[in-house]
Amino acid sequence: MKLPKGKKIYFASDNHLGAPDPKSSAHRERVFLDWLNHIQQDVGILFLLGDLFDFWFEYKTVVPKGFVRVLGKLAELSDQGTKIHFFVGNHDLWVQDYFQKELGFIVHHSAQEFTINQKKFFIAHGDGLGPNDKGFKRMKKVFTNKFFQWLFRWIHPDIGMRLGQYLSIKNKIISGDEDIVFLGEDKEWLVQYSKKKQTEEKRDFFIFGHRHLPLDIAIDGQARYLNLGDWITHFTYADFDGTNLELKKWQPKI
Repeated sequence: MKLPKGKKIYFASDNHLGAPDPKSSAHRERVFLDWLNHIQQDVGILFLLGDLFDFWFEYKTVVPKGFVRVLGKLAELSDQGTKIHFFVGNHDLWVQDYFQKELGFIVHHSAQEFTINQKKFFIAHGDGLGPNDKGFKRMKKVFTNKFFQWLFRWIHPDIGMRLGQYLSIKNKIISGDEDIVFLGEDKEWLVQYSKKKQTEEKRDFFIFGHRHLPLDIAIDGQARYLNLGDWITHFTYADFDGTNLELKKWQPKI
């Protein structure tokens, strides 16, 4: 894949829109929208690495209420020719086909690899990867089970959405205390995962979300591991200009 001249690739993750309450979520949505407006002129490809929403479930004819400003802007970017890759996270695990059909997203349910301007990228949300995260690995088997999803779909949306949002916030995966502190390379399981993958095949960049902590770590002298942080407290993102990949912080203007 060749990045067009004058265009950039942008990466963002973990907005958790809808949490912890409508007021603070609405403010963060406006901040993110401000960033989307800023990148509109030079974005060629946009990677959203999961947990855009704190909870998402698609019924056959019903999707969650709200988020129209961000969804509308993403639709506008897609219509102007921007390729938007959406990686399903652990909070928006139940994404089905709404984003493909209505917004033109390319939706990924697992890690993907891309070669762009002769640079190799390994990209994923990050949940369930590496030696730990065992609790989520067990939970994911339940929530991706078709029978369980069928049962949940029989709950009226007014009840199902409220229940899902409550459990999602109570789960404390949204920037819990464990996400505040860097644990060290030997205990950061996504770093360990990246190092293991690098021994199998050489890449240039490993890019993840999920961790809620912006990190940029050298892997073996060739590769870098980047965690994108979040849009809850850090407001961080990455961009690639065809040669250089940088982790940056957005300064909210509102």
